[in-house]
Amino acid sequence: MAQKPPPSGLRLPMPIWDLPVRLFHWLLPILVIISYVSVKTDSMTLHLLSGYAMAALLIFRIVWGFIGSDTARFSHFVRSPLAAIRHASRIFRREHDNTVGHNAAGGWMVLGLLALLAVQVVTGLCANDDGATEGPLMKFISKGLSDQLSKAHDVNFTLLMIAVGLHILAVIAYAVFKKHNLVRPMITGRKRLPAATPAPRMVHPMAALAVLAIAAAIVFVIARVL
Repeated sequence: MAQKPPPSGLRLPMPIWDLPVRLFHWLLPILVIISYVSVKTDSMTLHLLSGYAMAALLIFRIVWGFIGSDTARFSHFVRSPLAAIRHASRIFRREHDNTVGHNAAGGWMVLGLLALLAVQVVTGLCANDDGATEGPLMKFISKGLSDQLSKAHDVNFTLLMIAVGLHILAVIAYAVFKKHNLVRPMITGRKRLPAATPAPRMVHPMAALAVLAIAAAIVFVIARVL
């Protein structure tokens, strides 16, 4: 006997975010806060450690964006700028949230945040504070260039905070105007979607652990061996 198709209005919980992506999403802002507070309290050893952890997470996320679960892959959520603009233009329109993963506008926000984080990490590895603290890569460049990168490190942090603020405002706007809760799925990993929606493919978390271990090893070499 042929199975009946699910009712057209039925929405069922579906896994859309794997655990590695969710941990990255919540650990990274914690590290950014630690980095900021450690500078303000002149705890530069802690600042360096949080920067190394951020670098390892960033390397992991970039690699995971190519080999990870479907919704983690750049090819899944990076669409044309025009598609992002069209999606953003509907911010005040109430409609069902049927997006599996990042929407067209959110995908570009992710790219922007990752780019700013990459600049923050690279400039930090080359920076100095005219005191006892130097990034591990400063030894390979001139003091003048390191000073310029130190200034870029400070300016880029401001840009990063602006981008984070825009991201938070967008999440709030989706909750207020579209009634889309974007936070819960990033905590639980699941989202209610139409019953006929194909589930995204999830990669085993052990693969993510292997990628993170390699990323951590790379950062260790940069910090302690080079």
